Amino acid sequence: MVFIATIKSKFNSFFKLILPYSYSELGVFTFFIITYGILGWYIALDYRIIFDERIPWDAYFSFDNRSIVMTGGSFERHPLSYYFFNWIREIALYLSDGKTNAVFRLALAWMSTLMVSLSMVQIFKYLKNIINLPLFITFLIIIFFGTFSTPIILSFTPENFTYTLFLLTLFNHYAAIKTKKEEKIPTIPLILAGVSIGGLTITNIVKVFVPIAFEKDIFRNWKKFGNAALRVTLTLICFILLYLNRINFKYENIFSKTNSQYEKFSNVKSTPIWDMILSYFFGGNILFPSFIIRNKNNMKGFDFKALLMDTYTSWLPYVFILILLILVFWSYIKNFKNKFVQILMISFFIDIIIHCIMKFGLHTAYIYGGHFVFVYPLLLGWLFYSYKSFPKILSFLTVTVSILFVYLLLNNYVRMTEFFWFLNQYYQ
Repeated sequence: MVFIATIKSKFNSFFKLILPYSYSELGVFTFFIITYGILGWYIALDYRIIFDERIPWDAYFSFDNRSIVMTGGSFERHPLSYYFFNWIREIALYLSDGKTNAVFRLALAWMSTLMVSLSMVQIFKYLKNIINLPLFITFLIIIFFGTFSTPIILSFTPENFTYTLFLLTLFNHYAAIKTKKEEKIPTIPLILAGVSIGGLTITNIVKVFVPIAFEKDIFRNWKKFGNAALRVTLTLICFILLYLNRINFKYENIFSKTNSQYEKFSNVKSTPIWDMILSYFFGGNILFPSFIIRNKNNMKGFDFKALLMDTYTSWLPYVFILILLILVFWSYIKNFKNKFVQILMISFFIDIIIHCIMKFGLHTAYIYGGHFVFVYPLLLGWLFYSYKSFPKILSFLTVTVSILFVYLLLNNYVRMTEFFWFLNQYYQ
C-alpha cells in the first residue's frame, strides 16, 4: 500500500508539473493552444508545406519536416529521435487511415501546437512560481515570448526543435523547483532528461548536467560530489548504450559523420559573421527578418521553391535586438550571484559557443531557437524581480518591454502575411 501511494504521489506531482494547474495557467494554455491551433489548422488543411512526400528538407526556413517525421533525422546529431518520431508518425498515420494527406498534416501540426503551448505553460509557471512575479508582468512577458518567431513557426512544424523546446523548458522548470528547495535532482529523472533531451539533439545533453553544479554544498562535501558524479555517470552510460545500440555499435560512423556535418554546416561565407550572429542567431528566432526564395531540388529530379530568412535590411530590427540583448545581459550582470540565472546563462553560452564561435550552422542559426530562445523571457523575469523595490525602474522596464512587444507583433504579423503569400504561390 505504501508503494502504491508513493507511485500515485509521483504521478500526481508529474502531472501537476507538466499540465496547467491553476486558473491562470489554464488561461495561458487555452489562449496559446487556440491561437497556435487555428494557425496550424489553416496551414495543414489548405497547404501541403508541413509534409510533402517529394520535399525532404528546406521547404521553409531550412526545417527538415519530411526527413524528421520519417527517420528522426541524422543519427550523429539526433541519435535517438528515430524512436521518438516513430510514435509521432504512427499516431498521425492512425488518425489519417494510413495516408499522408491533410488529416496527417493536421495531426502533426496539432501535436506541435500542443508541445509549444505546454512550453508556454512551463515558462509561465517558472515566472510565477520560481521568480514570483506579479501576474501582470508575468502575462506581459509570456505574451511577448509567444510572439517570437520560433514558437510561432514551431507551433505547426513537426521537427526535433519543437519537442526540444518543450523538454528543455520542462527540465529547466523542474530543475529550478529542486534548486529552490535545495534538493538534488534524483537519478531516474536525470537519466530520463539526459536520454530524451540529448536523444533529440546530442549537444543539449550537457545542459541537463548544468543544474547539478549548483546543488547545495556539492563542491564542499565529498559525499554529495560523489553522488552527483554517480548520477551523471549513470546518465551517460544509459545514453551511450542506447546511442550505440541505435547504430548497431558501429561507433566509427559517429566520428566520420560528425566531421562531415561540421564541415558542411560551418563553412558558409556568403554573409559577414557579425551579421549572421545578429540577424540569425540572436535575431531570426525572435524577430522575423525579410525572406528570400530559393530554387531547390530533392536530388531525385523534383524542383521546388524554398523560403529562407535574409539578414535584416534596415536599422530598426538591429536596434530591437540590441535593446533586448542589453536587457538580457543587464539581468545577468545584476543577478550574477543568482544560481538560477547562472544555470540559464551557462546553458545559453553552450549554444553561443556552438553556433557563434564554432560557427556550426550559423548561416541558418534561426532554426536552432528551440534550444535556447526560452532563456530570454526567463532572464527578463529575473531582471524585473531584481528591481521589485524600485518602482521607477520597474515602470521603465515595463514600458520598454511593451514597446518591444508592439514592434515585434507588427513586424512578425507582416512577415507571416508574406509567408502565406509564399504558400499561396507554391504550396496550395
